[in-house]
Amino acid sequence: MGAVVRVAENLNAALAALLAREPDLYVLGEDVADPYGGAFKITRGLSTGFPDRVLSTPISENAVTGIAAGLALSGDLAIVEIMFGDFAALAFDQLLNFASKSVSMYGSRLPMRMVVRCPVGGGRGYGPTHSQSLQKHFVGIPNLAVYELSPFHDNLAVFEEMFARAEPCVFFEDKVLYTRPMGVVEPPFSVAVSGGVARVSIDGPPDCVVIAPGGVAHRTLAAMRSLLVGDEIACTLLVPSRLYPFDLPDDADADIRAARRVFVVEESTAGGTWGAEVAHVVHRRHWGRLAQPVTLIHSAGGVIPTAAHLERAALVNESTIHSAIREALRG
Repeated sequence: MGAVVRVAENLNAALAALLAREPDLYVLGEDVADPYGGAFKITRGLSTGFPDRVLSTPISENAVTGIAAGLALSGDLAIVEIMFGDFAALAFDQLLNFASKSVSMYGSRLPMRMVVRCPVGGGRGYGPTHSQSLQKHFVGIPNLAVYELSPFHDNLAVFEEMFARAEPCVFFEDKVLYTRPMGVVEPPFSVAVSGGVARVSIDGPPDCVVIAPGGVAHRTLAAMRSLLVGDEIACTLLVPSRLYPFDLPDDADADIRAARRVFVVEESTAGGTWGAEVAHVVHRRHWGRLAQPVTLIHSAGGVIPTAAHLERAALVNESTIHSAIREALRG
């Protein structure tokens, strides 16, 4: 049996491989250089191997994102690490008004190969300003793609896809994933990845399809297991790597046609969400076949508390997902 590879190790190896392959790639961020190696140690060892291209920056998310956009506009590649994704809000102006627009506002399409990495999400007791999931605020911007870290997608391939788009990308990384193993799914479920979407399922047609990004995949899987054992409800989970622009692969279309019931799980609060974008795509393609409208499952509204018991109650979890699906299917 091979050694278990954690998500953080896979991500670190992907960055190292890219730096070795791409001599024009820069990795920028607060305290990303050794010996600290970033707040979550994702960049550990990289500045030792590539001291001129892995650079710690001042605490200014706006400035470092602007530098990355300038590098990309000059033909280089750039990866920015925002220490806590909550502060990507400070880089929003650079992404909205400079980086994404630079792709097309100079008369011909220009490649803007840059990725802004954003550790996000709760579950670690970091409180209201270091635990948010801001994905929904970056959905719908022309020439800005949104991706999310997943335990089922190899990160080198994900970075290659993002750079191949030649437009700015924001890569959200749920912090709780860093210590989890890559690609592990316990029986009776199995996982297969195709077309950028991981499909976790059991044999036979599902009773429903659940679409969820990587950060909530393990909570959704726990709910799927309890639904299967306790209520004999079989779910198929789809985990896309790219959140926006969102599209359904052919396999997902087949699952939805069979199940006729679709749920979307995300950690953000309700209102103007990625899940609403997914529902729009599903409704447009399958409205006449669905038994009911797509059901969206979110965290509770309001700030994310620091106290562990209050944080657990606020964030979407196994129980939240189980209850929503069971109520919709069994009443």
